[in-house]
Amino acid sequence: MSNRQSRTMSAIEAGANVLIGYLIATGTAALWYWWNNIQISTAGQFELGLILTAVSLVRSYLLRRYFNNLGGLIGKAFKFR
Repeated sequence: MSNRQSRTMSAIEAGANVLIGYLIATGTAALWYWWNNIQISTAGQFELGLILTAVSLVRSYLLRRYFNNLGGLIGKAFKFR
């Protein structure tokens, strides 16, 4: 039985991770803006959130795939699998 994760499951995990992170970051940012009396429009917050979310999703997916493949290579090199 393989412990490797499929590309589809990597994408689903990355998406869930980014969604949860987005919700936490959005709440934290709103609190930070309010606390520091920073004026930013709702549309501006939404736009910035979308850009950072897209970057985070790609980063998370690529790192997951990299480490998944790295684990397979290390396992083969040391005959762990």
